[in-house]
Amino acid sequence: MSLKPSPPQAGRREWTALAVLCLPLLIVSMDVSVLFFAVPHIAEALSPTATQLLWVFDVYGFVLAGLLLTMGGLADRIGRRRLLLLGAVAFGAASVLAAYAPSAGWLIAARALLGIGGATLMPSTLAIIRTLFADDAERAKAVGVWSAVMAGGVGIGPVISGVLLERFWWGSVFLVNVPVMVALLVVAPFLLPESRSVASRVDLASSVLSLLAILPVVHVLKQLAADGWSPALLPYAVTGLCAAVAFVRRQSRIDSPMVDPRLFARRGFGGSIAVQVIGMFGVMGNAVLMTQYLQSVLGYSPLSAALWSLVPSVAVGMAAPAAAAVSLRVGRPVVMATGFVVAAVGFVAMRAAGVDSSIWVALVCAALVAMGLVSVATLVTEYAIGVAPPERAGSVSALVETAGELGGALGMAVLGSILGAAYAARLEVLLPVGLPPAARDAALQTLGEAGVVARQVGGGEGSAVLAAARTAYVHGMRVTDLAAAALLLVGAVVALATLPRHRDGVAPVAADGAPVPGESAERLTSMP
Repeated sequence: MSLKPSPPQAGRREWTALAVLCLPLLIVSMDVSVLFFAVPHIAEALSPTATQLLWVFDVYGFVLAGLLLTMGGLADRIGRRRLLLLGAVAFGAASVLAAYAPSAGWLIAARALLGIGGATLMPSTLAIIRTLFADDAERAKAVGVWSAVMAGGVGIGPVISGVLLERFWWGSVFLVNVPVMVALLVVAPFLLPESRSVASRVDLASSVLSLLAILPVVHVLKQLAADGWSPALLPYAVTGLCAAVAFVRRQSRIDSPMVDPRLFARRGFGGSIAVQVIGMFGVMGNAVLMTQYLQSVLGYSPLSAALWSLVPSVAVGMAAPAAAAVSLRVGRPVVMATGFVVAAVGFVAMRAAGVDSSIWVALVCAALVAMGLVSVATLVTEYAIGVAPPERAGSVSALVETAGELGGALGMAVLGSILGAAYAARLEVLLPVGLPPAARDAALQTLGEAGVVARQVGGGEGSAVLAAARTAYVHGMRVTDLAAAALLLVGAVVALATLPRHRDGVAPVAADGAPVPGESAERLTSMP
């Protein structure tokens, strides 16, 4: 039996191109969290209403999540590099508009444009990596770097924001994007290859249905995390569900689907999407727990908490390439399952963190969670885009990222709801008996509200309220840790049960469902 020659190895040009691709990815992921410290400055300068301020935060993520599938399909059609450059122009221009926004409405519109630009950049970067790195081992390393940069950007965002706001006005948190996008526009045409799928078509109806499916669902999940369920959310949930059903039905009936249903018939593809959802569930759930614990329980300032939160990033930087290397010997599913188990151990160990604990207890546990889940994210992303045919690289990359967005929103909603319920139940017992009913009800909402009540009450009773709230939060965090750990163990089972040890055990398929010529199961399984 003849074996296909080994794929070409990447050289300095390809690895330099990867570094270039990481620049826009870092900026896009930073913009998810860069406004954390800028809110008081924006409120003072633009006087937004409470609803407008909420939209300033949320519109970026909403538009980004809603357009990923559309932009992934568009990248396949017009070219991934071309869409990347168009996205860089849009993102840079929107950053300038946001920095000099004269009103809250203007800023909301600029943030929406940033979401559009981000939706073009993310799937394009991942699809180009699929083109740059033909060798599976090298592609795994490249996607590992991609995943680490994306995770790191979310953590670096608040730090960059805090540093800039020490010296400059609030618009500087947006202007920092511009030189990066200009640099991308200068060097990308020389370093990045162009690739497209001539057969791909952009279906407008599918794009609209994907938006109607994703945006209401993300909205419902965010509201569940913030305020719990209310009847007002039912229309959004029904709209999202109906649109999702219509979207799936349309994909199975049109010639050039945005998401090819036949990919899910391949063993491993559907499982990889499920693993991505569970992994991002854990990532965002951990972020929710750690942010409040460091600031509201241990008492660190926002900037100090953000700086300390970078410590686990050291472990993340080592975990991604290590996971890629080990997976070549034992198989990706084994490493993914191990990553889930390590992260679950981190969540369980977090139960040792208390009101008076050293910050290092939480940081070590957070490092375990981050190491495990970044290992999962690295491998599952590379696994999914490797299974998919090259001509579908953009749309599949977008699908993986959309699954991650939904998993993250689900993590915040579910774990946030569990945390809130456990916190309120415990605090009800611990609050001082003589506390006024209105103050009691406010303290039961969140730990932040309890801090406000404590300052309003003052004296010994205020101190007792704050101490009780911190104790109740730690109790709620421990309950939530167990729930998160249980789900991650389910993720380990899913990885082992649904993902073949050798991803290439089934030959890749083209867009029409036929095997790609020259591709076979023997290629990877025969490699050392």
